[in-house]
Amino acid sequence: MSEITVVKIGGSTLGSHDTALEDIAALQREGRTLVVVHGGGNAATEWLKIHGIASEFVDGLRVTTAEAIDVVTAVFAGLVNKQLVASLQALGARAVGLSGVDGCLLRTRQLDERLGFVGEVTDVDRGAIDTLLQAGYMPVISSVGFWGDQPSKLMNINADTVAGEVAAALGAADLVFLTDVAHVRGAEGEALNELRADNVESMIESGVASGGMIPKLRAGVRAASAGTRCHIVDGREARALKSVLGGAPSGTRVTA
Repeated sequence: MSEITVVKIGGSTLGSHDTALEDIAALQREGRTLVVVHGGGNAATEWLKIHGIASEFVDGLRVTTAEAIDVVTAVFAGLVNKQLVASLQALGARAVGLSGVDGCLLRTRQLDERLGFVGEVTDVDRGAIDTLLQAGYMPVISSVGFWGDQPSKLMNINADTVAGEVAAALGAADLVFLTDVAHVRGAEGEALNELRADNVESMIESGVASGGMIPKLRAGVRAASAGTRCHIVDGREARALKSVLGGAPSGTRVTA
């Protein structure tokens, strides 16, 4: 089995103009070993609204009430996951969808009481991932896990966080975040080609990094500290994934 590449994709970068899924399918055909982690926050917001549940965020993380966790699980592990698997298979990929509950993949504890059913990953059981990879399949992982102290309780996990933890657990060679910005930007608005891990928390504390970029950067630090090459690139650009994995300078590299 070749070196593992973890790719995190989100609703903000998936559309008719986007080539991410085509790139993923093509890379698998070329022999690359891939694990996909996905979000789906936009879809979750829409479905929560349909059910009359407001969406609230703290530091880029969705507050998930007991009422909201059922909807979030249905959207992430159901609708979005199966749409992605179907689309990848239509492009010729061999893909299997699973959540962090399946095979006890993502054990969590409650991150913050203010956030409700939002989990912090405490353990990654890579057994199911390894089994799929050895059989030639691409795991497509939705960001739902279980509460370690109460295993029957489902937990919402930020997908960037999941990607970082999975990459670290697998010893992945590369982690690529496909997002909707060209670069991480510094205090003066300058594009950063490289960001050292020890600068991330100061950027967050000063407000230079905010919202959804916070969990992305922290996940990048987690993966980089485990020896993974971490790239944050503009997934809206054609062939962005193939380009960065081919060595082209693109986006921001998070380094340990």
